Amino acid sequence: MAGMTIAGFAREGGVGVETVRYYQRRGLLGTPDRPSGAGTSGGIRRYGLDDVRRLRFIRSAQAAGFTLEQIGELLALDATDDRARARQLANERIAALDVKIDELTRVRASLRQLARECGSGSEGRCPILTSFDAV
Repeated sequence: MAGMTIAGFAREGGVGVETVRYYQRRGLLGTPDRPSGAGTSGGIRRYGLDDVRRLRFIRSAQAAGFTLEQIGELLALDATDDRARARQLANERIAALDVKIDELTRVRASLRQLARECGSGSEGRCPILTSFDAV
């Protein structure tokens, strides 16, 4: 896996090449230097295992719902071992997820009720469709 081109690096991280470049522009990933001199790979940047680990970390943190700014902070915290701040960020994310879960639970209950109403009658417009007109 060492010495991957950007395409291979992106593939190993489960993203597209443009995503890698975007993360580089945001400062989340480094951009390897182009090799120079005889016997090099034509100046093609090469990525290694540490780069893949960092990219996978970013993707995992995104899947947990962290913003790119928070991910940048988590990456910086990794170098300092500041567990208190990492825990605070995680707790903030948990609180945001709890709010979203409550919201989704209410939406699900409303849709269940509308589906029951829609199934209980056959006259007039479907209650599901009329509820969206009211918004």
